[in-house]
Amino acid sequence: MLRKKIAFATMLAAASAPAWSYEAYQDYDYAKVKSVTPRYERVNVPREECWTERVPGGYRESRGPDNYLGPIIGGIAGGLLGSTVGKGSGKQVAIGAGAVAGTIVGAELSRNPAYAYEPPHDVQRCRMVDRWENRIASYEVTYQYGGRTYTTVLPYDPGPRMRVRVSVEPAE
Repeated sequence: MLRKKIAFATMLAAASAPAWSYEAYQDYDYAKVKSVTPRYERVNVPREECWTERVPGGYRESRGPDNYLGPIIGGIAGGLLGSTVGKGSGKQVAIGAGAVAGTIVGAELSRNPAYAYEPPHDVQRCRMVDRWENRIASYEVTYQYGGRTYTTVLPYDPGPRMRVRVSVEPAE
């Protein structure tokens, strides 16, 4: 029984052991940073610009909602007036012509704009204004490790030294 347990444990250990891989040869160290140069990008940050403007008073044209009452009353009045003219079938033509004419006159009268006095008052006006800024997008970092100089681009400034990955690979 003990042999079976040892064999089973050995089999589990062999199965869970890491296979040889590129990762197995990696290590970390620190390199000396020689220079850091920020890279800028131009970004638009629009802002709202508002001001108060004084509007002088005066009479202003004010148009209310569409008024259908004028054409209706005009049509009825025109039909009534047309009924007083003519006899027989001519009377019917006069009623129809009077109703059409009254509708047109009523519509024109209802379109006349109304004027209302508006006192002087302040009005706030706003508009969007472009505001361009230069922002740091990344950093060009030159560092030295193992007697050689390297350059890379990072999203941050690493400071006086930076962590580097050192790897060893087989030559063949």
